[in-house]
Amino acid sequence: MGVVIPLSLSFLILLTVSSPSLASKDCDFPAIFNLGDSNSDTGGLSAAFNSLLWPNGITYFHKPAGRYSDGRLIIDFIANSLGLPFIHPYLDSIRANFSHGANFATAGSTIRRPQSQSGYSPFSLDIQSRQFNQLKNRSQSAYNQEGVFKELLPKEDYFSRALYTFDIGQNDLTAGGYLNLNATQISADLTDILNKFTAVVKDVYEQGGRSFWIHNTGPLGCLAYVLDPFTKEQLDQVGCAIPWNELAQDFNKRLNQTVVQLRKDLPLAAFTYVDVYSAKYNLFKQPEKYGFDHPLLACCGTGGKYNYNGILCGNSFVVNGTETTVGACKDPSARINWDGVHYTEAANEWIFKQIVDGAFSDPPIPLGKACQK
Repeated sequence: MGVVIPLSLSFLILLTVSSPSLASKDCDFPAIFNLGDSNSDTGGLSAAFNSLLWPNGITYFHKPAGRYSDGRLIIDFIANSLGLPFIHPYLDSIRANFSHGANFATAGSTIRRPQSQSGYSPFSLDIQSRQFNQLKNRSQSAYNQEGVFKELLPKEDYFSRALYTFDIGQNDLTAGGYLNLNATQISADLTDILNKFTAVVKDVYEQGGRSFWIHNTGPLGCLAYVLDPFTKEQLDQVGCAIPWNELAQDFNKRLNQTVVQLRKDLPLAAFTYVDVYSAKYNLFKQPEKYGFDHPLLACCGTGGKYNYNGILCGNSFVVNGTETTVGACKDPSARINWDGVHYTEAANEWIFKQIVDGAFSDPPIPLGKACQK
């Protein structure tokens, strides 16, 4: 006589077999190593150069915390969702704790080394990769000395088990003058940029990295700092600059192709390509539906159509002999754009919630299973 399986158990078995993501356990990432620009900088550039000013950090940290926002960034929500503390900036030596990873991102960073240092970080992606190599290669000898280092540095096996996050490319596009170049010139430049991106990913792989979570770049044309020069005819139905968004989409298409090739070149690694562009654009397209208003206006800014005049949040300027400090709007939680360039904590949290379950990912797996191919 055969074994009779209850209907409920039969359904569970069928569901498990047909859905590998349900059949497999979460990856249990013990650390995060992040490489990127200001969208994921948790204090690197601020530690290396000038500290950010109030009201940056006003919402969550209640003081400037090295983030270009009123509060937390997407990388902060990623860390918390994996049960990890905020990832400490590699460049910040004060109270440094790298036991659960390190953040090499700095505001203004580019994939390629910038042609001019004006407005851009010297810590390009290849430099961030070298910093990662330094941390990995030097940390174990220090860790083995025991004492305080065992509490401040990652265990050796963390480097192969960690999640490696990348969020970079926006500044390469805004620095390149691409709106004045022809399609052939743009294509050649993007090829070079993404070749350099590939080289860094392969270097991290050689150092033991196996799980990669890669964000594409957001809709640049929806950010206040690029919008002012455009006429109504150059804006889409949302009010975003079409040329900038088309450039971002071109870059993202090429980045996706790059990730596809990396999967072939590095078959032992797991690559998740995350379409944050679409998630962010959805927010600009239907802000009221998600509790936001004035989507194109900077919260921390002053002057102009988009409440942005190029003066950084918290800085002061003089108009007609009167000094004015750039301050925050009344309710940052109702805004998408923080300072004309970056996002508010509320927007970052909303975007994170859209991408965490894999809805915008290729393959469509959730963050917690990003070690799986």
